[in-house]
Amino acid sequence: MRDVRVASVQFEHAAGDKAANLEKVREFTAAAKQQGCEVAIFPECCLTGYWFLRHLSREELTALAERVPDGPSSRALAELSRERGMTVGAGLIEVDEEDRLFNCYVVALPDGTVHRHRKLHAFVSEYLTSGSEYTVFDTPHGFRAGVLTCYDCNLGENVRITALLGADVLFAPHQTGGCDSPDPHTMGIIDRRLWDNREADPEAIEAELKGDKGRGWLRRWLPARAHDNGIFLIFSNGVGVDDNEIRTGNAMILDPYGRVLAETWKAGDDMVVADLKASLREHNTGRRWIKTRRPELYGLLAQRTGIEQDTRKVRFDKQGV
Repeated sequence: MRDVRVASVQFEHAAGDKAANLEKVREFTAAAKQQGCEVAIFPECCLTGYWFLRHLSREELTALAERVPDGPSSRALAELSRERGMTVGAGLIEVDEEDRLFNCYVVALPDGTVHRHRKLHAFVSEYLTSGSEYTVFDTPHGFRAGVLTCYDCNLGENVRITALLGADVLFAPHQTGGCDSPDPHTMGIIDRRLWDNREADPEAIEAELKGDKGRGWLRRWLPARAHDNGIFLIFSNGVGVDDNEIRTGNAMILDPYGRVLAETWKAGDDMVVADLKASLREHNTGRRWIKTRRPELYGLLAQRTGIEQDTRKVRFDKQGV
């Protein structure tokens, strides 16, 4: 690995308006390029919109979905990546040749290569199929990248496997924070009026974004994912109105010790930039711990306990996961 400058972007997407959302991606990649970034990571489903997807029929979802990497959004990201000489990642809904639908994250590299990650734990719609493969690949920036989308990153096993597959940097696109969770100690709904009044009273909404509904919750587990696996983590999230919820943004970049290199709690579109220092990847705590694993002890991790739930059928309601 070598030193590399990266950007994490949060923005408020327009539900179903891929052209408008793609224009925001173009604007932020231009800004990232001006600051010397080689990588720009955008949120989960930021091109199609996210939480409103749960209201759509299979036919409506299919109409919104695209092929990857041959669809128009993937081609646009690939062209943007070539133009900027940057790696660019953004999310959408994919439809494959068998008409299966996936929550897909597209990563375009400057050489024209396009990688995709199909979310392993899809749940926003019963019509989405969960992916079944980990996504780890080499980049022209001197590091090996992994992708885990939102709920994928919640499960420590997924991050550990991604690290074991050689990832130096984890791309972690999300649409989270401000969720109507069944757990009273996790997140919670943000009053829409605070968001609508954000220009007149920024302190009120920023207190929510920095509190337990946003940053407070994220800081309880995101640093552990980076630290315990000895990897850099680029967290990109939606912000603002997402159907009936308010996403908290909190775009941040963490080092392999779980330390936050850059973050924002701005109530609006924003970008944070940080330099990933290769020296931190070489001899950190998490990487040393991985070397002392005893895999022969871990058979239970691959056995069903009977309490497993399918995220495609269980939503974040009072009986949710």
